[in-house]
Amino acid sequence: MSSESDDPVGYFLEDMEFHGRTARTREEYERVLRSFEASVEGESVHPASVSYRECVAWVHGLRQSYAPGTVATYAGYLHRFYGYMVQVGEFEENPMALVMEEIDERIDSNPERRDIDVAGMREFVGRVRHPLHRAMVVTLLKTGMRVGELCNLDLRDVRLDGDVGEYEALGLGARPQLEGRPPSLYVASEPAAEEEYNGEVRSSSNKRKRSTVVPVDSELNEVLRAWLAVRPDARSPAEPLFARTSEAWGTRLDPSAVQRIVRGYAEDHGWYRAGADATENVTPHYFRHFFTTHLRDRTGDRGVVKYLRGDVGDDIIDTYTHNWGDRVREVYLDNVYAVL
Repeated sequence: MSSESDDPVGYFLEDMEFHGRTARTREEYERVLRSFEASVEGESVHPASVSYRECVAWVHGLRQSYAPGTVATYAGYLHRFYGYMVQVGEFEENPMALVMEEIDERIDSNPERRDIDVAGMREFVGRVRHPLHRAMVVTLLKTGMRVGELCNLDLRDVRLDGDVGEYEALGLGARPQLEGRPPSLYVASEPAAEEEYNGEVRSSSNKRKRSTVVPVDSELNEVLRAWLAVRPDARSPAEPLFARTSEAWGTRLDPSAVQRIVRGYAEDHGWYRAGADATENVTPHYFRHFFTTHLRDRTGDRGVVKYLRGDVGDDIIDTYTHNWGDRVREVYLDNVYAVL
């Protein structure tokens, strides 16, 4: 066993520091990882020898004290720790991989959520006329991305069809990962709350296991172009895709603003009631549930949907063929629902 494996958590945290993660982020990881370490070492098991069973037992223990979202967050910390230790050759396998897949299923297959069909969602979108709000809602519905990921999109992350005028000079679609591609969005895994990314400190994190290229269909292309036609000049060198059009004009839209905007439309549509919970209310996160449910039902391909959601790590993608990206685009465009 190497010196790194004598204190694998310390080794991981040191690497986080080298990569510029904030002290607060490192402290949060350390608190969770040391708790896990203590729980397995109490059973005389070194973290390198932990099995799926010990991981499941630890997650089950978390459920006695924390809400499902917090449990998923803490489990994600452990998953990243093991993924890193495997990547650097210190551990042989990641026992959290299957656990995370089961957590994803548990969160995304809640049968008690409001059941909305595509026609009902199309009617809802038809009432959203403001260009920013419409582009924001359609992006969430068509991509299944999280609210923080939506807010973290910059112009460089967006490649569209048609004349983009002045936006080419502002870097629209300038990501090397989008070069030569059809219309697409690039959702990075790196942005973290309170850390600088592309010249701007972000208010929220992207929680993807890997950066993802998401296809843009004709409807999303249309609403994004309509938004760019009226988008205010941004007050950030990062050139956010979604900038405010009311107070704090031109600043990056943040998750609280998105929540407030969606809630207003949902209340008007009878899909949101003060005091009700997620089983009844439509929120931005509901759009992620809608995307998952309807696209999975249409494609019958869980792998493609999990990739688009950012739930599949590099270790899984590497097992697919070299034309995985082309397959994703083909399956997506053949099956994505119309909301306009």
